[in-house]
Amino acid sequence: MRSLIGVILLALFSTSLLASQQRYDYEAASTQTISFHEISDQAVSYVEYAAVADNVAWLVAMSERMKKFIPNLIEREEFLRTVYYEAKRAGLDPQIVLSVIQVESRFKKYAVSTAGARGYMQVMPFWVDVIGQQEHNLFHLRVNLRYGCTILRHYLDIEKGDYFRALGRYNGSLGLATYPQLVFDKWSNNWRYNTSPAHQHIASQ
Repeated sequence: MRSLIGVILLALFSTSLLASQQRYDYEAASTQTISFHEISDQAVSYVEYAAVADNVAWLVAMSERMKKFIPNLIEREEFLRTVYYEAKRAGLDPQIVLSVIQVESRFKKYAVSTAGARGYMQVMPFWVDVIGQQEHNLFHLRVNLRYGCTILRHYLDIEKGDYFRALGRYNGSLGLATYPQLVFDKWSNNWRYNTSPAHQHIASQ
């Protein structure tokens, strides 16, 4: 799926208003610079997962639902552990993160949009300069999820916890309902696990 964040980036040369908005977003995001060395292409371990999860029930439930996307059990559980860990680390709903990934890349690790967005969460390369380090590979599992979750957290903070508007910013379509609603539909139909913070925002739309 084409990431509209990329469309905004391509439009910067002709739209000064959008350029100003993007600069503001960059400056705000820079306060959450990704400068750690532990992110890589290696999945989160069971020990790391257990440190943030109450039990394995979520992992078991989501693994069953994800079979059609990632058939291999080991790869599937590694992916899910990492999604859960990185989402929780950023203070995000893991089910919403799964929904974003389904919409953005359909769980394809090496997905590339026509605008150049990369990986599971379709992160644009310019974010490496804004909040990361040049050696970060956006196709690496943990790198991509760390960036995507950090960016979504940044927008969620700007929007004071409103997932609907934060998702619009993430996609570059703030003010339009199409993308946030698509993410919420995936959440409701595929990934809803229990009452989550996002549910209140969905119910209010």
